[in-house]
Amino acid sequence: MESIVTSKFQTTIPKTVRDNLKIKVNDAIEWKIENGRVIITPVQAKFLKHKNSVSTGKGNISEDIQTARKMRAERYR
Repeated sequence: MESIVTSKFQTTIPKTVRDNLKIKVNDAIEWKIENGRVIITPVQAKFLKHKNSVSTGKGNISEDIQTARKMRAERYR
């Protein structure tokens, strides 16, 4: 598979590669050079490795605001 580099050093990722790597618009790709070869890796899903690592539950906004204000006040005493 080939793609052409433009005068602005841009290129198009072939559709087969985009589909295979599930690359979408605004995704990031990482470029590495190893032994004279370029390795391109999609970066769009790295944050998903943290999925479900923080548990959340119902809260009381008014109570949380008051607690945060008290904690802030304590810091500045």
